[in-house]
Amino acid sequence: MKYIKYALVIIGILIIGFLVLGLIKPKATYECEIVVDKPVTETWDVLQDPEKLSEWLPGFQRIEHNSGTPGTIGAVSTVYFDNNGETMAIKETITDIQPNEMMSMKYESDFMDMDYEVRTTSVDGKTKIHSITTAAGNGIFSKSILALMGSSLKKQEETNLSNLKKAIEQNTKNYSQTAL
Repeated sequence: MKYIKYALVIIGILIIGFLVLGLIKPKATYECEIVVDKPVTETWDVLQDPEKLSEWLPGFQRIEHNSGTPGTIGAVSTVYFDNNGETMAIKETITDIQPNEMMSMKYESDFMDMDYEVRTTSVDGKTKIHSITTAAGNGIFSKSILALMGSSLKKQEETNLSNLKKAIEQNTKNYSQTAL
């Protein structure tokens, strides 16, 4: 009986510690960058092309426009991903955009919300892509989980940018023709 009591106390302390972790670190903020061997305009065009999203976002299924003018401030879309056989929907709202320079978005899901900004900068004919992400859990449990998985979120963003680099550098689509 004594050992059961000790075990329950230890489990209780671990649960309280886990929940306090979410109160201490309720957000994860990280930055990533990569250099692409293409000019800013082509980089931006690939970045904005819904047909290219599956090339650099693992699990991407589709995007549905909900309101506003696509590609402008206030545009709202639902982005669908395959998450281990389950469909996950994330609401995306464009909060700022300066073509060929930067775009900020807010992503909302049941588990967490993210503020995401991506910047493109010309460097000697190449393009530096720099992302800044702040993720916050929606509830004490998700905040605690997020505090534990912050480094894996950054690794996923690094993978996404690496995939984006590959999609941009292997791009054969002529966007100047499609804009006419």
